Amino acid sequence: MRTARRYLAKEIYRSSIVVLLALLGLFTFFALIEELDNVGTKLTLLDLFYLQALQMPTRLYELLPIGLLIGAILALASLAQRNELVILRVSGVSGMKLLRMLWIITIPWVVAAFFLSEIVTPAAEIKASEATLQLMGRAGGGRLNSGYWFKEEAPNQGTRIINISELKPNGGVAGITLYEFYEGQELVRFSQAKQGYFQNGSLVMEEVAETQISENAMSALDDATAPEQPLTTLETVPERTITTSLTPERLIARILTPERMSIAVLNDYIAYLEANNLQTDRQIVALWRKLAYPFTLLVMITIAAPIGFMQTRRGGVGGKVFIGILLGVGFFMVNQLALNVGMLSRWSPWVTALVPNIAALLLALATLIYMENKHQVQRFVRTRGPWNKSAT
Repeated sequence: MRTARRYLAKEIYRSSIVVLLALLGLFTFFALIEELDNVGTKLTLLDLFYLQALQMPTRLYELLPIGLLIGAILALASLAQRNELVILRVSGVSGMKLLRMLWIITIPWVVAAFFLSEIVTPAAEIKASEATLQLMGRAGGGRLNSGYWFKEEAPNQGTRIINISELKPNGGVAGITLYEFYEGQELVRFSQAKQGYFQNGSLVMEEVAETQISENAMSALDDATAPEQPLTTLETVPERTITTSLTPERLIARILTPERMSIAVLNDYIAYLEANNLQTDRQIVALWRKLAYPFTLLVMITIAAPIGFMQTRRGGVGGKVFIGILLGVGFFMVNQLALNVGMLSRWSPWVTALVPNIAALLLALATLIYMENKHQVQRFVRTRGPWNKSAT
């Protein structure tokens, strides 16, 4: 059994890697063609290659399930064509045992996908977002052209809005703008700092220009009379420290789309949003989808099993691969549809993330069980069907 599993693993790994490289190259080529208009006006050809290289981990993460599906179908169809699967079946390996072997073979892919989604993809997305802004003047991820915006509660029961223009490689920030409001959303202080850094739950701002707004500003404007004292005062201080719930990790999380964050950062960011009474539906759904991602790989290998076990006289390897591509694309579209419909209809996050996977898994298992017991089912239908008079 172990020898057969190793042989199956070698064939599936080799086919899946070839398919993934082909898909990755194809999608990267199309992306290069799409961005060629910017070469010469906004960036050089070398810059374009650099941007596409940064997007490859994300692209690989998205293509991994369909690449595994097509690679597994290709490997299993080739084995069936050479009658090697028949030899396994004759030696006592049932369809369900073979499926369990395929699930065990998928475990290294799950580990690789976890490493890719938790470490490689978030780092590459941050680099790509900043490089796109620097080279093309276009924000990427969660960054607006005006920078990164955060809202949180202030110690005086008011509200604080923080805008950060730039993230530095050493973990510092630059171009800080701070708006502080009273409880009634009345602006009390406006501060600007050239740079700053986070330290022990605080944001230390350097070279700060503070504009303090008088409490009587609103009443003076309403009365339309000249105030006796200035309504605003401008002060420059070398350094100011404020206590904040914002951290470097949450700052980085703002750059990424929810699906590109690591689970730990995403969970922390959800806690930050909930603490500041901000909407978290999109992030919670993304968290469930990330948790369901390894399960998606098992679903893909389960879908590949009945297609690969089909008799080759009903269609060659090319036909099976074509069916696999259709199923993979269809599954991807259903997944995206479930995400959009679930967000609009406010379904539970676990429903949006898991129901398409569970439905596809049950359908694939039912197909495999039918193929395993096809003759018994056909015999039962012939002998026990309502159209059979002898059955009565």
